[in-house]
Amino acid sequence: MSIASVTATTGVNGAKTSDKAGQGWGNLGAEDFVKLLTTQLNNQDPTDPVDNSQMLAQLAQFSSLSTQNDMKDSLGKISAQGDTLAQISAKLDTLNSTVAKLTSTSATPA
Repeated sequence: MSIASVTATTGVNGAKTSDKAGQGWGNLGAEDFVKLLTTQLNNQDPTDPVDNSQMLAQLAQFSSLSTQNDMKDSLGKISAQGDTLAQISAKLDTLNSTVAKLTSTSATPA
């Protein structure tokens, strides 16, 4: 009897786990966080519920992470724009030196 490879596993209450499992936290987004939060709330022990301060701390951490990711994206765009401006500046310098040479050559009497 052969055993096929496992492509998906079953989690709590028969829910399939995400294909993102094992890829690290970098691939998780807001939708994944909401799924985790609702699963946590659905599966908590009614006699010992999760402390509100813990849930607020998790929400604050997620908000901070989201803000950091937005800043990283913005800084990446700014960096790319800086590279483009540097290339434009180099081309303008070349153009200015070429124009200066042409101007000095044409200004010289023959």
